[in-house]
Amino acid sequence: MATTMSRSGVERYVAQAKEAMAKRAAHRARVRRLKFDTIAVHGMYSVEEAFSGGQGGIIEPIFPSTSQAYRDSDEMEAALSYQIPTWCYSRIHNPSVFYLEETLALLESYGCEADATGLCTSSGMAAIKQATEPLLAKSRQGAEEINFVSASQVYGGTFQLFNLRMAERGAQVRWVTEPWRIEAWEPLVDDNTRFLYAEMPSNPQQACFDVAALASLAHAHGIPLIVDATIATPALMRPLAHGADIVVHSLSKTAGSGGDAIAGGIVARHNLISKHLADEVRADYALWLKLWPFRDSGPCMAPSVAHYILNEVRTLRLKVAQLSRNTMVVAEFLSQHPRIDRVDYLGLPHHPLHGLASRYMAVVDDGTPAFGHLMSFDIKGTAAETRRFFDALERTYRATDLGRIKSVATIPAISTHQQQGEEGRKLAGIQPTMVRLCVGAEHPHDTIADLDQALAKI
Repeated sequence: MATTMSRSGVERYVAQAKEAMAKRAAHRARVRRLKFDTIAVHGMYSVEEAFSGGQGGIIEPIFPSTSQAYRDSDEMEAALSYQIPTWCYSRIHNPSVFYLEETLALLESYGCEADATGLCTSSGMAAIKQATEPLLAKSRQGAEEINFVSASQVYGGTFQLFNLRMAERGAQVRWVTEPWRIEAWEPLVDDNTRFLYAEMPSNPQQACFDVAALASLAHAHGIPLIVDATIATPALMRPLAHGADIVVHSLSKTAGSGGDAIAGGIVARHNLISKHLADEVRADYALWLKLWPFRDSGPCMAPSVAHYILNEVRTLRLKVAQLSRNTMVVAEFLSQHPRIDRVDYLGLPHHPLHGLASRYMAVVDDGTPAFGHLMSFDIKGTAAETRRFFDALERTYRATDLGRIKSVATIPAISTHQQQGEEGRKLAGIQPTMVRLCVGAEHPHDTIADLDQALAKI
Protein backbone atom coordinates (compact mmCIF):
# COMPACT_ATOMS: atom_id res chain seq x y z
CA MET A 1 0.00 0.00 0.00
CA ALA A 2 2.81 2.42 0.91
CA THR A 3 4.50 1.81 -2.46
CA THR A 4 1.25 2.47 -4.33
CA MET A 5 0.67 5.68 -2.42
CA SER A 6 4.26 6.80 -3.04
CA ARG A 7 3.97 6.09 -6.75
CA SER A 8 0.77 8.12 -7.00
CA GLY A 9 2.51 10.96 -5.17
CA VAL A 10 5.40 10.94 -7.66
CA GLU A 11 2.94 10.92 -10.53
CA ARG A 12 1.15 13.92 -9.03
CA TYR A 13 4.41 15.91 -8.97
CA VAL A 14 5.21 14.81 -12.51
CA ALA A 15 1.78 15.97 -13.70
CA GLN A 16 2.23 19.34 -11.98
CA ALA A 17 5.67 19.69 -13.53
CA LYS A 18 4.34 18.98 -17.01
CA GLU A 19 1.75 21.71 -16.59
CA ALA A 20 4.37 24.19 -15.37
CA MET A 21 6.79 23.25 -18.17
CA ALA A 22 4.08 23.70 -20.81
CA LYS A 23 3.36 27.16 -19.41
CA ARG A 24 7.06 28.05 -19.45
CA ALA A 25 7.44 26.72 -23.00
CA ALA A 26 4.56 28.92 -24.16
CA HIS A 27 6.19 31.95 -22.51
CA ARG A 28 9.54 31.05 -24.09
CA ALA A 29 7.92 30.87 -27.51
CA ARG A 30 6.59 34.39 -27.01
CA VAL A 31 10.00 35.64 -25.86
CA ARG A 32 11.64 34.19 -28.98
CA ARG A 33 9.53 36.53 -31.08
CA LEU A 34 10.83 39.64 -29.30
CA LYS A 35 13.67 41.85 -30.51
CA PHE A 36 17.28 41.22 -29.44
CA ASP A 37 17.49 44.10 -26.94
CA THR A 38 14.22 43.11 -25.30
CA ILE A 39 15.42 39.53 -24.87
CA ALA A 40 18.72 40.77 -23.46
CA VAL A 41 16.94 42.98 -20.93
CA HIS A 42 14.17 40.61 -19.83
CA GLY A 43 15.31 37.07 -20.69
CA MET A 44 12.89 34.51 -19.27
CA TYR A 45 12.07 36.46 -16.13
CA SER A 46 8.48 37.63 -16.57
CA VAL A 47 6.33 40.04 -14.56
CA GLU A 48 4.21 37.07 -13.50
CA GLU A 49 7.26 35.21 -12.26
CA ALA A 50 8.45 38.28 -10.40
CA PHE A 51 5.29 38.23 -8.30
CA SER A 52 5.03 34.47 -7.94
CA GLY A 53 8.59 33.78 -6.78
CA GLY A 54 10.59 36.99 -6.76
CA GLN A 55 8.68 39.07 -4.19
CA GLY A 56 7.89 41.56 -6.96
CA GLY A 57 11.54 42.31 -7.71
CA ILE A 58 12.04 43.60 -11.26
CA ILE A 59 15.53 42.03 -11.51
CA GLU A 60 16.11 38.28 -11.32
CA PRO A 61 16.88 37.22 -7.74
CA ILE A 62 20.12 35.56 -6.65
CA PHE A 63 19.71 32.09 -5.16
CA PRO A 64 22.93 31.61 -3.17
CA SER A 65 21.75 28.42 -1.47
CA THR A 66 23.69 25.27 -2.25
CA SER A 67 20.62 23.07 -2.51
CA GLN A 68 16.86 22.82 -2.88
CA ALA A 69 14.51 21.45 -0.24
CA TYR A 70 11.59 19.18 -1.15
CA ARG A 71 8.07 19.00 0.20
CA ASP A 72 8.23 15.25 0.77
CA SER A 73 9.92 12.03 -0.35
CA ASP A 74 7.75 11.80 -3.47
CA GLU A 75 8.92 15.15 -4.79
CA MET A 76 12.53 14.26 -3.96
CA GLU A 77 12.23 10.96 -5.83
CA ALA A 78 10.68 12.65 -8.87
CA ALA A 79 13.36 15.33 -8.86
CA LEU A 80 16.43 13.15 -8.37
CA SER A 81 15.29 10.75 -11.08
CA TYR A 82 15.01 13.73 -13.47
CA GLN A 83 11.27 13.30 -13.90
CA ILE A 84 10.59 16.91 -12.96
CA PRO A 85 12.67 20.11 -13.26
CA THR A 86 14.86 20.61 -10.23
CA TRP A 87 17.92 22.46 -9.09
CA CYS A 88 18.57 19.88 -6.36
CA TYR A 89 22.20 20.96 -5.92
CA SER A 90 23.94 24.06 -7.30
CA ARG A 91 26.80 22.00 -8.70
CA ILE A 92 24.27 20.74 -11.24
CA HIS A 93 21.75 23.55 -11.58
CA ASN A 94 20.67 26.79 -9.94
CA PRO A 95 17.78 29.21 -10.65
CA SER A 96 20.06 32.24 -11.04
CA VAL A 97 22.27 30.35 -13.48
CA PHE A 98 19.17 29.15 -15.33
CA TYR A 99 18.12 32.73 -16.08
CA LEU A 100 21.50 33.42 -17.70
CA GLU A 101 21.54 30.12 -19.59
CA GLU A 102 18.14 30.81 -21.08
CA THR A 103 19.08 34.37 -22.02
CA LEU A 104 22.26 33.20 -23.77
CA ALA A 105 20.39 30.49 -25.64
CA LEU A 106 17.71 32.95 -26.77
CA LEU A 107 20.29 35.50 -27.92
CA GLU A 108 22.45 32.98 -29.78
CA SER A 109 19.43 31.45 -31.52
CA TYR A 110 17.93 34.87 -32.32
CA GLY A 111 16.74 34.86 -35.92
CA CYS A 112 17.50 31.16 -36.23
CA GLU A 113 14.83 28.59 -37.07
CA ALA A 114 16.46 26.00 -34.82
CA ASP A 115 16.10 26.28 -31.06
CA ALA A 116 19.00 25.85 -28.63
CA THR A 117 19.86 25.24 -24.99
CA GLY A 118 22.48 27.04 -22.91
CA LEU A 119 24.85 25.75 -20.25
CA CYS A 120 26.96 28.05 -18.08
CA THR A 121 30.35 27.05 -16.70
CA SER A 122 32.95 28.35 -14.29
CA SER A 123 35.19 29.67 -17.11
CA GLY A 124 35.58 29.83 -20.86
CA MET A 125 38.09 26.97 -20.82
CA ALA A 126 35.63 24.86 -18.85
CA ALA A 127 33.06 25.55 -21.56
CA ILE A 128 35.43 24.43 -24.32
CA LYS A 129 36.43 21.28 -22.42
CA GLN A 130 32.83 20.37 -21.58
CA ALA A 131 31.65 20.96 -25.14
CA THR A 132 34.37 18.90 -26.82
CA GLU A 133 35.26 16.00 -24.50
CA PRO A 134 32.14 13.86 -24.98
CA LEU A 135 32.64 14.06 -28.74
CA LEU A 136 36.05 12.41 -28.36
CA ALA A 137 34.90 9.30 -26.52
CA LYS A 138 36.09 6.05 -28.06
CA SER A 139 33.61 3.58 -29.49
CA ARG A 140 33.12 0.19 -27.87
CA GLN A 141 35.73 -1.28 -30.19
CA GLY A 142 38.10 1.54 -29.22
CA ALA A 143 40.50 0.85 -32.08
CA GLU A 144 39.98 3.96 -34.16
CA GLU A 145 42.47 6.84 -34.29
CA ILE A 146 40.26 9.67 -33.06
CA ASN A 147 40.99 13.14 -34.38
CA PHE A 148 39.45 16.58 -34.64
CA VAL A 149 40.31 19.54 -36.87
CA SER A 150 40.86 23.05 -35.57
CA ALA A 151 42.02 26.40 -36.85
CA SER A 152 45.51 27.06 -35.48
CA GLN A 153 44.57 30.66 -34.67
CA VAL A 154 43.04 30.06 -31.26
CA TYR A 155 43.51 31.36 -27.73
CA GLY A 156 46.68 30.02 -26.09
CA GLY A 157 44.74 28.05 -23.48
CA THR A 158 42.68 26.38 -26.20
CA PHE A 159 45.88 25.52 -28.09
CA GLN A 160 47.28 23.82 -24.98
CA LEU A 161 44.06 21.94 -24.30
CA PHE A 162 43.90 20.64 -27.86
CA ASN A 163 47.60 20.05 -28.44
CA LEU A 164 48.52 18.48 -25.10
CA ARG A 165 45.54 17.50 -22.95
CA MET A 166 43.48 15.99 -25.74
CA ALA A 167 46.57 14.16 -27.02
CA GLU A 168 46.99 12.63 -23.55
CA ARG A 169 43.60 11.02 -23.92
CA GLY A 170 44.36 9.74 -27.42
CA ALA A 171 42.70 12.40 -29.58
CA GLN A 172 44.84 14.01 -32.27
CA VAL A 173 44.31 17.63 -33.29
CA ARG A 174 44.89 18.50 -36.93
CA TRP A 175 45.71 22.17 -37.35
CA VAL A 176 44.46 24.36 -40.19
CA THR A 177 46.74 27.37 -40.69
CA GLU A 178 44.48 29.14 -43.21
CA PRO A 179 40.94 28.58 -41.89
CA TRP A 180 39.45 31.09 -44.33
CA ARG A 181 40.22 28.59 -47.14
CA ILE A 182 37.65 25.78 -47.07
CA GLU A 183 39.99 23.67 -49.21
CA ALA A 184 42.50 23.78 -46.34
CA TRP A 185 40.03 21.89 -44.13
CA GLU A 186 38.82 19.24 -46.54
CA PRO A 187 41.94 16.97 -46.73
CA LEU A 188 42.17 16.79 -42.93
CA VAL A 189 38.67 15.39 -42.34
CA ASP A 190 38.13 11.62 -42.39
CA ASP A 191 35.82 8.99 -40.91
CA ASN A 192 37.47 9.29 -37.49
CA THR A 193 37.14 13.09 -37.27
CA ARG A 194 34.78 14.02 -34.43
CA PHE A 195 34.28 17.78 -34.89
CA LEU A 196 35.58 20.96 -36.54
CA TYR A 197 36.53 23.92 -34.38
CA ALA A 198 37.39 27.58 -35.01
CA GLU A 199 37.34 31.03 -33.41
CA MET A 200 35.77 34.02 -35.14
CA PRO A 201 37.36 36.47 -34.88
CA SER A 202 40.40 34.68 -33.51
CA ASN A 203 42.37 35.87 -30.51
CA PRO A 204 44.59 37.73 -31.26
CA GLN A 205 45.25 37.27 -34.98
CA GLN A 206 41.79 38.21 -36.29
CA ALA A 207 41.46 35.11 -38.42
CA CYS A 208 37.97 34.27 -39.63
CA PHE A 209 36.28 31.67 -41.83
CA ASP A 210 33.20 30.99 -43.93
CA VAL A 211 30.84 29.68 -41.24
CA ALA A 212 28.19 28.33 -43.62
CA ALA A 213 30.72 26.56 -45.84
CA LEU A 214 32.53 25.01 -42.89
CA ALA A 215 29.24 23.88 -41.35
CA SER A 216 28.31 22.23 -44.66
CA LEU A 217 31.66 20.43 -44.74
CA ALA A 218 31.22 19.20 -41.17
CA HIS A 219 27.67 18.02 -41.81
CA ALA A 220 28.70 16.21 -45.00
CA HIS A 221 30.90 14.08 -42.74
CA GLY A 222 28.22 13.70 -40.06
CA ILE A 223 30.05 15.79 -37.45
CA PRO A 224 29.37 19.13 -35.70
CA LEU A 225 30.97 22.53 -36.16
CA ILE A 226 31.96 24.28 -32.91
CA VAL A 227 32.57 28.03 -32.97
CA ASP A 228 34.18 30.16 -30.28
CA ALA A 229 32.38 33.49 -30.73
CA THR A 230 33.67 35.15 -27.56
CA ILE A 231 34.87 38.30 -29.30
CA ALA A 232 31.85 38.79 -31.57
CA THR A 233 29.14 37.88 -29.03
CA PRO A 234 25.61 37.33 -30.36
CA ALA A 235 25.34 41.10 -30.75
CA LEU A 236 27.54 40.86 -33.87
CA MET A 237 27.31 37.26 -35.05
CA ARG A 238 25.18 34.20 -34.33
CA PRO A 239 26.88 31.11 -35.79
CA LEU A 240 23.85 28.84 -35.22
CA ALA A 241 21.94 30.81 -37.86
CA HIS A 242 24.64 29.88 -40.38
CA GLY A 243 24.68 26.16 -39.62
CA ALA A 244 27.06 25.85 -36.66
CA ASP A 245 26.05 23.30 -34.03
CA ILE A 246 27.71 24.55 -30.84
CA VAL A 247 28.86 28.01 -29.77
CA VAL A 248 31.24 28.50 -26.85
CA HIS A 249 32.03 31.71 -24.98
CA SER A 250 34.35 33.04 -22.38
CA LEU A 251 31.70 35.16 -20.71
CA SER A 252 34.51 36.74 -18.68
CA LYS A 253 35.37 38.75 -21.78
CA THR A 254 33.14 41.00 -23.90
CA ALA A 255 29.86 39.68 -22.48
CA GLY A 256 31.11 40.50 -18.98
CA SER A 257 33.05 43.59 -19.97
CA GLY A 258 33.11 45.06 -16.44
CA GLY A 259 35.75 42.49 -15.52
CA ASP A 260 34.40 41.31 -12.17
CA ALA A 261 33.90 37.59 -12.86
CA ILE A 262 35.29 34.51 -14.60
CA ALA A 263 32.59 32.64 -16.52
CA GLY A 264 31.91 30.50 -19.57
CA GLY A 265 28.99 29.41 -21.68
CA ILE A 266 27.91 26.75 -24.17
CA VAL A 267 24.93 27.07 -26.50
CA ALA A 268 24.06 23.98 -28.53
CA ARG A 269 21.37 23.68 -31.18
CA HIS A 270 18.77 20.97 -30.72
CA ASN A 271 19.28 17.88 -32.89
CA LEU A 272 22.86 18.77 -33.68
CA ILE A 273 24.73 16.77 -36.29
CA SER A 274 26.98 14.00 -34.93
CA LYS A 275 27.16 10.43 -36.15
CA HIS A 276 29.14 9.56 -33.01
CA LEU A 277 26.48 10.56 -30.46
CA ALA A 278 23.29 8.72 -29.53
CA ASP A 279 20.05 10.27 -30.74
CA GLU A 280 18.95 11.20 -27.21
CA VAL A 281 22.24 13.06 -26.69
CA ARG A 282 22.04 14.92 -30.00
CA ALA A 283 18.44 15.95 -29.31
CA ASP A 284 19.49 18.41 -26.59
CA TYR A 285 23.25 18.25 -26.18
CA ALA A 286 23.60 21.10 -23.68
CA LEU A 287 20.91 19.66 -21.42
CA TRP A 288 22.51 16.22 -21.60
CA LEU A 289 25.87 17.75 -20.68
CA LYS A 290 24.27 19.40 -17.65
CA LEU A 291 22.54 16.26 -16.39
CA TRP A 292 25.46 13.87 -16.87
CA PRO A 293 29.12 14.84 -17.68
CA PHE A 294 28.84 18.34 -16.23
CA ARG A 295 27.14 17.00 -13.10
CA ASP A 296 29.96 14.52 -12.55
CA SER A 297 32.89 16.90 -13.17
CA GLY A 298 31.41 19.98 -11.47
CA PRO A 299 32.66 23.07 -13.38
CA CYS A 300 29.62 25.02 -12.20
CA MET A 301 29.02 28.74 -12.26
CA ALA A 302 28.34 30.56 -8.99
CA PRO A 303 24.87 32.17 -8.68
CA SER A 304 26.40 35.58 -7.96
CA VAL A 305 28.49 35.34 -11.14
CA ALA A 306 25.41 34.48 -13.17
CA HIS A 307 23.62 37.50 -11.74
CA TYR A 308 26.56 39.74 -12.59
CA ILE A 309 26.91 38.49 -16.19
CA LEU A 310 23.15 38.69 -16.71
CA ASN A 311 23.16 42.37 -15.78
CA GLU A 312 26.11 42.98 -18.12
CA VAL A 313 24.33 41.27 -21.02
CA ARG A 314 21.29 43.57 -20.80
CA THR A 315 23.14 46.32 -22.70
CA LEU A 316 25.32 44.02 -24.81
CA ARG A 317 24.33 45.33 -28.24
CA LEU A 318 24.82 48.96 -27.26
CA LYS A 319 28.23 48.32 -25.71
CA VAL A 320 29.58 46.14 -28.49
CA ALA A 321 28.47 48.64 -31.14
CA GLN A 322 30.25 51.51 -29.35
CA LEU A 323 33.37 49.48 -28.64
CA SER A 324 33.52 48.46 -32.31
CA ARG A 325 33.30 52.09 -33.40
CA ASN A 326 36.11 53.06 -31.03
CA THR A 327 38.30 50.22 -32.26
CA MET A 328 37.82 51.22 -35.87
CA VAL A 329 39.09 54.72 -35.13
CA VAL A 330 42.15 53.36 -33.31
CA ALA A 331 42.86 50.79 -36.04
CA GLU A 332 42.79 53.48 -38.72
CA PHE A 333 45.28 55.56 -36.72
CA LEU A 334 47.67 52.64 -36.21
CA SER A 335 47.46 51.51 -39.82
CA GLN A 336 48.95 54.88 -40.87
CA HIS A 337 51.61 55.14 -38.16
CA PRO A 338 55.24 54.88 -39.36
CA ARG A 339 56.28 52.69 -36.38
CA ILE A 340 53.59 50.08 -37.09
CA ASP A 341 54.37 47.29 -39.54
CA ARG A 342 50.96 45.62 -39.71
CA VAL A 343 47.49 46.04 -38.21
CA ASP A 344 45.11 43.10 -37.94
CA TYR A 345 41.56 44.34 -37.59
CA LEU A 346 38.79 42.89 -39.71
CA GLY A 347 37.05 46.26 -39.95
CA LEU A 348 39.84 47.79 -42.04
CA PRO A 349 38.74 47.72 -45.71
CA HIS A 350 42.23 46.70 -46.85
CA HIS A 351 42.37 43.71 -44.51
CA PRO A 352 42.46 40.56 -46.68
CA LEU A 353 39.60 38.99 -44.72
CA HIS A 354 37.42 42.10 -44.49
CA GLY A 355 35.04 40.94 -47.22
CA LEU A 356 34.55 37.51 -45.66
CA ALA A 357 34.04 38.92 -42.17
CA SER A 358 31.55 41.47 -43.51
CA ARG A 359 29.27 38.63 -44.62
CA TYR A 360 28.81 37.55 -41.02
CA MET A 361 29.52 40.43 -38.65
CA ALA A 362 27.15 43.35 -38.13
CA VAL A 363 25.24 44.96 -35.28
CA VAL A 364 22.11 42.88 -34.74
CA ASP A 365 18.78 44.51 -35.70
CA ASP A 366 20.79 47.38 -37.13
CA GLY A 367 22.86 45.95 -39.95
CA THR A 368 25.80 48.30 -39.43
CA PRO A 369 29.04 46.40 -40.14
CA ALA A 370 30.98 46.00 -36.89
CA PHE A 371 33.93 43.83 -35.96
CA GLY A 372 34.35 43.93 -32.20
CA HIS A 373 36.95 45.55 -29.97
CA LEU A 374 39.89 43.16 -30.28
CA MET A 375 42.77 43.88 -32.63
CA SER A 376 46.48 43.19 -32.93
CA PHE A 377 49.38 45.02 -34.52
CA ASP A 378 53.08 44.44 -35.13
CA ILE A 379 55.68 46.98 -34.10
CA LYS A 380 58.13 47.88 -36.87
CA GLY A 381 61.26 46.90 -34.99
CA THR A 382 62.56 44.29 -32.58
CA ALA A 383 61.04 42.37 -29.69
CA ALA A 384 62.97 44.66 -27.33
CA GLU A 385 61.47 47.74 -28.97
CA THR A 386 58.03 46.17 -28.71
CA ARG A 387 58.54 45.78 -24.97
CA ARG A 388 59.77 49.39 -24.73
CA PHE A 389 56.55 50.59 -26.36
CA PHE A 390 54.49 48.30 -24.13
CA ASP A 391 56.17 49.50 -20.95
CA ALA A 392 55.57 53.14 -21.95
CA LEU A 393 51.78 52.85 -22.02
CA GLU A 394 50.21 55.08 -19.39
CA ARG A 395 46.42 54.75 -19.56
CA THR A 396 46.17 51.39 -21.31
CA TYR A 397 46.42 48.53 -18.83
CA ARG A 398 49.12 45.88 -19.30
CA ALA A 399 47.33 42.60 -18.62
CA THR A 400 46.49 39.26 -20.19
CA ASP A 401 42.81 40.17 -20.00
CA LEU A 402 40.59 41.27 -22.88
CA GLY A 403 37.02 42.29 -23.55
CA ARG A 404 37.11 45.02 -20.94
CA ILE A 405 35.30 48.33 -20.78
CA LYS A 406 38.81 49.73 -20.21
CA SER A 407 41.54 49.41 -22.84
CA VAL A 408 43.91 46.51 -22.17
CA ALA A 409 47.02 45.38 -24.04
CA THR A 410 49.43 42.45 -23.90
CA ILE A 411 52.31 40.92 -25.85
CA PRO A 412 50.96 37.44 -26.71
CA ALA A 413 54.40 35.88 -27.28
CA ILE A 414 55.35 36.44 -23.64
CA SER A 415 51.90 36.00 -22.09
CA THR A 416 48.79 34.33 -23.50
CA HIS A 417 50.69 32.21 -26.06
CA GLN A 418 53.96 31.73 -24.21
CA GLN A 419 53.35 28.13 -23.14
CA GLN A 420 52.73 26.78 -26.63
CA GLY A 421 56.39 27.34 -27.53
CA GLU A 422 58.07 28.97 -30.51
CA GLU A 423 56.91 26.30 -32.97
CA GLY A 424 53.32 26.60 -31.78
CA ARG A 425 53.46 30.40 -32.00
CA LYS A 426 54.77 30.22 -35.55
CA LEU A 427 51.94 27.85 -36.41
CA ALA A 428 49.45 30.36 -35.02
CA GLY A 429 51.15 33.42 -36.54
CA ILE A 430 52.23 34.97 -33.23
CA GLN A 431 55.28 37.19 -33.73
CA PRO A 432 57.43 38.52 -30.84
CA THR A 433 56.63 42.03 -32.10
CA MET A 434 52.85 41.53 -31.96
CA VAL A 435 50.77 43.53 -29.49
CA ARG A 436 47.19 42.57 -28.74
CA LEU A 437 44.96 45.54 -27.96
CA CYS A 438 41.41 45.41 -26.70
CA VAL A 439 39.98 48.90 -27.11
CA GLY A 440 37.68 50.05 -24.32
CA ALA A 441 34.91 52.61 -24.00
CA GLU A 442 37.23 55.57 -23.40
CA HIS A 443 37.09 58.27 -26.06
CA PRO A 444 39.18 56.84 -28.92
CA HIS A 445 41.21 60.04 -29.22
CA ASP A 446 42.47 59.56 -25.67
CA THR A 447 43.39 55.95 -26.42
CA ILE A 448 45.21 57.10 -29.55
CA ALA A 449 47.11 59.73 -27.55
CA ASP A 450 48.35 57.05 -25.15
CA LEU A 451 49.44 54.75 -28.00
CA ASP A 452 51.12 57.65 -29.81
CA GLN A 453 53.19 58.77 -26.84
CA ALA A 454 54.28 55.17 -26.20
CA LEU A 455 55.27 54.68 -29.86
CA ALA A 456 57.32 57.87 -29.68
CA LYS A 457 59.46 56.27 -26.95
CA ILE A 458 60.67 53.32 -29.04
